[in-house]
Amino acid sequence: MNNLPDFMKYKDTFSTHGFVEKISRIAKRAGVKLVYAALILFYTLENEKVSIKDKAIIIGALGYLISPLDVIPDAIPIAGLGDDLAVLIYVLHKVWGEVSEEVKAKARAKLNTWFDADEIIAAEDIFKDDPNTNPI
Repeated sequence: MNNLPDFMKYKDTFSTHGFVEKISRIAKRAGVKLVYAALILFYTLENEKVSIKDKAIIIGALGYLISPLDVIPDAIPIAGLGDDLAVLIYVLHKVWGEVSEEVKAKARAKLNTWFDADEIIAAEDIFKDDPNTNPI
């Protein structure tokens, strides 16, 4: 993970509207795990118990996701969203202790918008109890 782009420079790119629009547009192409990770981070922002520092890195990661100017353009098949997923997973590792069961449930419920039940099952293993032992 030491080859991650400097996603924090994208924090000013983040907006709720931009996030919702981007996720809606790329959901099927991005895959259930990327969308689930993004939704978990997005809903974690709503938790007032999450530190300002953690919110800042979440906003940086989500800004990177919605930015049209990231390291590998999203239009490039497969690789284009790979850097986005790497950033999201990196940040999930950092803030996993702040992610509530309610946030996970809300994110899973939202997945029903774009994915069928069989696809959603694949997102369930995004992390088991310890994100360090069972990453995507």
